[in-house]
Amino acid sequence: MGPMYSDAMDEQAQLLFPPERVVWTVTALAARLKEALERDFFDVWVEGEISNLHRSAANHQYFTLKDAGAQLRVALFAQQGRYLRFRLQDGMQVLVRGRISLYEARGDLQCYAERVEPRGLGSLQAAFEQLKAKLAAEGLFARERKRPLPALPRRVALITSPRGAVVADMIRILRRRYPNLGILVYPVAVQGEAAAGELRAAVRYFAAAPPAHRVDVLVVARGGGSLEDLWAFNDEGLARAIAASPLPVISAVGHETDFTIADFVADLRAPTPSAAAELLIRPKADLLAEWEETRRRLAHGLRYGLARRRHELVTLTQHRAFPGVRHRLLQRAQRLDDLTFRLRHEAAQKPAAAWRRLEQLAARVRHFDARRRLALLRREVLERRAAIAHAYRFRLAARRAGFDALEHVLRERNPLAILARGYALIYDRQRRLLTDPRQIEPGEALRVRMAAGWLDAQVTGRELLPPERESQP
Repeated sequence: MGPMYSDAMDEQAQLLFPPERVVWTVTALAARLKEALERDFFDVWVEGEISNLHRSAANHQYFTLKDAGAQLRVALFAQQGRYLRFRLQDGMQVLVRGRISLYEARGDLQCYAERVEPRGLGSLQAAFEQLKAKLAAEGLFARERKRPLPALPRRVALITSPRGAVVADMIRILRRRYPNLGILVYPVAVQGEAAAGELRAAVRYFAAAPPAHRVDVLVVARGGGSLEDLWAFNDEGLARAIAASPLPVISAVGHETDFTIADFVADLRAPTPSAAAELLIRPKADLLAEWEETRRRLAHGLRYGLARRRHELVTLTQHRAFPGVRHRLLQRAQRLDDLTFRLRHEAAQKPAAAWRRLEQLAARVRHFDARRRLALLRREVLERRAAIAHAYRFRLAARRAGFDALEHVLRERNPLAILARGYALIYDRQRRLLTDPRQIEPGEALRVRMAAGWLDAQVTGRELLPPERESQP
């Protein structure tokens, strides 16, 4: 019975003396809720659909993650977003990993994302499909923009790793098929963070290479691997460099079942690096056989054409109109001979007549004394030059006198010249010019501008002049 009596007494005491009420400020309550949320939900995975996605100027991304029953605001800052392999889009189903907290400025429950993954596809596959769709829409995969390969290139560039079986197999096949082919190997990394940049630089180098390194075809190659291993060949910058290259490009990446963005944008896709070498250079025996067939067909065509022309010529000579044509041709030949003789005669006479004319003109020039005329012209030039020099000196002296007068006026009106006569300018702490003692209070700091520099001062007293003496010094 003792404990029951004690509980009854406590309830009566609470009714008679209620506990003191606790009142929270909004800021304090928000801080306490934020602390509790971050303690209990510091690392969670949330699944939902992206909506209301927008990006800030600093490349931060904000969106709403929703399902059929609720929604949650998500913030993905640029530092975490740079690790995304794909581009976020409205309507995309994703998994978000992050911490749940409270955005105190609006009182919103918010997830600060550390990682985002597409639901269903992996991030690399999603990024691959997004970039593929984007470049296809721009026409980079169109068949009409593909450039044909040269029938027999003189030099080829292999853009690949300098080590391994890939480059060795390609060189062996090319040498076997065409020993005179020039081969340049541009060494690059074909895997890792630096690979995409080195591949882009290689393609752009040969697009504007010096004469010593100019080639006819580029081959971008590497062996097989996983999607992660081949990711450098899915780089958007590499795809655009291949599309912009003036040289035809063969993509030989991975095995026959491997596809990369470089395969779609290249002018030719080879299933393997070895197949690229075989597609680039046809076997020498095939080329010789084709050349022999072409030579045989050309010789047959020439023989047939000559025989047909000979038959046509014989037919014409046997025609009854042919003698008349021959007579007219002989008449034209005689006329041509006559014109040739006349031309030779006139060509012999014309130089003699021209020489006589030249001697007559020379005699007239010797009769005319040009030295006197030149002396008169020289004296006239000297007189005009002296007059111009005199006018220039006069105008220069007038301009100098004007400048001196302006300089004198500027010196008289220079504010610093007024300060040199004992005047000063007084400013307050806000750098405002003071013209009335009532603008400053005793104890405030002053800055005094004098002719030779500045003084720091403090107001110790203030005396106002009567109105009738304010205008007196």
